[in-house]
Amino acid sequence: MNDKHEEWLKQADYDMGTADALFRSGRYFYAVFMCHLAIEKALKGLYVEVLDSTPPKTHNLLYLLDKIGKKPGHALEKFMTKLNTASVATRYPDDLEKIQAAYTEDITKDMITNSKEVLAWVKTQFST
Repeated sequence: MNDKHEEWLKQADYDMGTADALFRSGRYFYAVFMCHLAIEKALKGLYVEVLDSTPPKTHNLLYLLDKIGKKPGHALEKFMTKLNTASVATRYPDDLEKIQAAYTEDITKDMITNSKEVLAWVKTQFST
């Protein structure tokens, strides 16, 4: 087994903590961006473990899931599709006021909660 997956997971946890900090500061759409980044890194860690290969330079969560060959339950996969879509809008917002209106406190809180559930699921997929 390649221990590089541990670094990916450490960074995923750190990024999830950053999402929490951004949420507490009211920087909601950036919190959502960090949720995506955390899940992306966790999946890349799983990619390293499962395929014993360097993960591709992609931000597409669904692509990574497909390559890894593991699927979460329907609800988590549906959420990951939503988070995958949010990545582009939060990474490259066209209009600051519009993106701020789209990611309210309640929506962002839900995104963080679901992201933590995905992160927990990813961690269960590692061999012990």
